[in-house]
Amino acid sequence: MLLKVRMDKIQSEAFFLVKKGSAQEAFERRSFELKNAEGKEVVVKVEAFGLNYADVMARRGLYREAPPFPCVVGYEVVGKIVECGPEANGTLLGKRVIAFCRFGGYAKHVITNDYAVVEVQDQPASELMALCTQAVTAYYMAEYLTPIHKADTVLIHAAAGGVGTILIQLAKLKGAKVIAKVGREEKADLVKKLGADYIVNYNTSDYINQINDFLEGERIDISFNPVAGSTYKKDMQILGSGGRMILFGGSELANGKWGFFSKLNFVRKMGLVLPIGLMMRSKNILGVNMLKIADNKPEVMEYCLTEVVSLFNEGKLIPQVGGIYNADDLAEAHAALESGKTTGKLTVKWY
Repeated sequence: MLLKVRMDKIQSEAFFLVKKGSAQEAFERRSFELKNAEGKEVVVKVEAFGLNYADVMARRGLYREAPPFPCVVGYEVVGKIVECGPEANGTLLGKRVIAFCRFGGYAKHVITNDYAVVEVQDQPASELMALCTQAVTAYYMAEYLTPIHKADTVLIHAAAGGVGTILIQLAKLKGAKVIAKVGREEKADLVKKLGADYIVNYNTSDYINQINDFLEGERIDISFNPVAGSTYKKDMQILGSGGRMILFGGSELANGKWGFFSKLNFVRKMGLVLPIGLMMRSKNILGVNMLKIADNKPEVMEYCLTEVVSLFNEGKLIPQVGGIYNADDLAEAHAALESGKTTGKLTVKWY
């Protein structure tokens, strides 16, 4: 039933994150009562939701932005709008959309704002899912925050992942030179197919030595780095004048086994940054937390989402589907993402 407003409550279902631990033990599938949409809110009946590494960090108790337990994580869904709040855009009612949500994505119904959705057609949910968090993050960094230029040499960490595969495509659309960093040989074929000019496997030898051999005395212009930790200092060594270090994650922290001490070691590896030093060397460090952008600049998120959907519709962006799982296999999907062996975007379908 499609409603502008409703009087009764919708009974829904979600995967609640109830404690830290393995994917198998951390989630519980529970029913819950959905509140009415208010103001500019809309209710999306979800057909599929996406997984992000931040969800893994939340499950391991390492993501400070996550709500307290029990909570429903998840940032993006594909589904149909079944209810609009009294101030929402009523023309969205009944439309299939991709939508952002501030957590709550692992549910059969999600409440979000009307400006956080973009109408789509009958494209596969597994392809559309990559256009939310991953593609918008990539587009924000590569087009909105500090655009890539034709003369740039770009280093992309986790190049075979959801954000990385989109970054490669955006960089090649600009004519830039791309260095793709991967950890497994089987991922090299994917990034090469997407247009990477040079591929480094950090598990075969120090990736900086491999990059220096390729650069032959030159420097990189941009590092897109979701790893941080020890990779920060290494990337700064090869960043040239006018170069931009873009930090948008801390996956190296997730590998720590010693709790608080691992966090201290993570910070130690990053070292001390002095602004005067950055100015004298003409280097730039940019931090990206898309949750903060969504909170404080929702119009930017709306713009980026609209742009990536347009690029997708024009055939200029090809989302990489890393895996499609049924809802009953959520733990398996989470474990796969955590393993670092997947490529592209992982999607979970309710039906």
